[in-house]
Amino acid sequence: MPMFQHSKKDGVVGFDGGGDGHVLDLDTAVKDGVLGGGGGGVVGGGITEKLDLKRMIEELDLSEIPSVFICPISLEPMQDPVTLCTGQTYERSNILKWFSLGHLTCPTTMQELWDDSVTPNKTLYHLIYSWFSQKYLLMKKRSEDVQGRASELLETLKKVKGQARVQALKELHQVVAAHATARKTVEEGGVALISALLGPFTSHAVGSEVIGILVNLTLDSESKANLMQPAKISLTVDLLNEGSIETKINSTRLIEMLMEEKDFRSEIVSSHSLLVGLMRLVKDKRHPNGNLPGLTLLRTICLHKQVRNLFVSIGAIPQLVELLPALNPDCLESALFILDTLSSLPEGRLALRDCLNTIPNMVRLLMRVSESCTQYALSILWSICKLAPEECSSIAVEAGLAAKLLLVIQSGCNPVLKQRSAELLKLCSLNYTDTIFISKCKLTKTIQ
Repeated sequence: MPMFQHSKKDGVVGFDGGGDGHVLDLDTAVKDGVLGGGGGGVVGGGITEKLDLKRMIEELDLSEIPSVFICPISLEPMQDPVTLCTGQTYERSNILKWFSLGHLTCPTTMQELWDDSVTPNKTLYHLIYSWFSQKYLLMKKRSEDVQGRASELLETLKKVKGQARVQALKELHQVVAAHATARKTVEEGGVALISALLGPFTSHAVGSEVIGILVNLTLDSESKANLMQPAKISLTVDLLNEGSIETKINSTRLIEMLMEEKDFRSEIVSSHSLLVGLMRLVKDKRHPNGNLPGLTLLRTICLHKQVRNLFVSIGAIPQLVELLPALNPDCLESALFILDTLSSLPEGRLALRDCLNTIPNMVRLLMRVSESCTQYALSILWSICKLAPEECSSIAVEAGLAAKLLLVIQSGCNPVLKQRSAELLKLCSLNYTDTIFISKCKLTKTIQ
């Protein structure tokens, strides 16, 4: 349960337990607007079915609640408020626990108690119950309205075409994105209908809205298998390349959802157009919110060995290397993972070696972001230094690699990283005399 904020607009003053000992009755509270703000729910005696207060509190999950409804001990809404002789009110279980710890004081005022009995605050309980009931019933009504509207839109989509179809999809997209009940309605009876709208002759306007709806749903295996049809994948890739930034991100999310299936086939993502579109998304400086989704999907695709050579062939390695300095930590880890994975290929190692900034960027990242990033950068450096020891080792040492490796060895990181650092340090030292290599290590500065 969240930490609740006191609501000024719904604040109730003068309750028993509010500090001045004055008690407001229920009618006065309603008249003065204590229970206001619900916009037409059922209040107090209007409730025909007894609702469980605990359930209402949990399902509503409100962030703003009248301050007098909050227990000063737990900072959560009270379900069984009781009042002490000092006039302060608490949740029964919380104050009894306070007493069980040996405290004979009021937690709020720290006054010693001359009477340790607790009195149920029925007025406050009824106010709490009525306020939450009103909010809860209003929420339920809105939920039913949303479900009904979602069903209406699904029926409309069976009949309309053209711009009317686009408008219906736009509204359904908005409803599904905002309401869990609408998502449930579509999941139970509309996924097949929505998915059927994706095909070789689908307009981008329709496709964008369909994909926006689908990524908000929990899809079963049958639905995902249906979406793996070549024509549907082809349209999704087209939208990834040509849609708005929101559509591009949704397209990556949909493909990633499909890749979670056990029977997913790697040939589905063995697409030059798909990888190019993802690299464009990753490099888009105008819309940095697409960088992480793009890199996350590239990382997932990279796990499929059959696709790795395609990564190298589209020039992904030099593009990713150049991007490294500008990426945030989350993006950086995914980019380094991809480069490290591609370094397992002979073509990948050659591409890394031929990129002028590979070694400087990798050296710079050692011990800078996270242990995972250090691990990937170290692995990449090892791959290219082994490939061309004389050329690459010299460049790496001049870039400050030796000093960084000493830092890794001296740190408290993974023993495997320390061992790899020691091996790489030894490899780099082969081209130098001991005296010159020690000077290159900047040993004194490193220890300091």
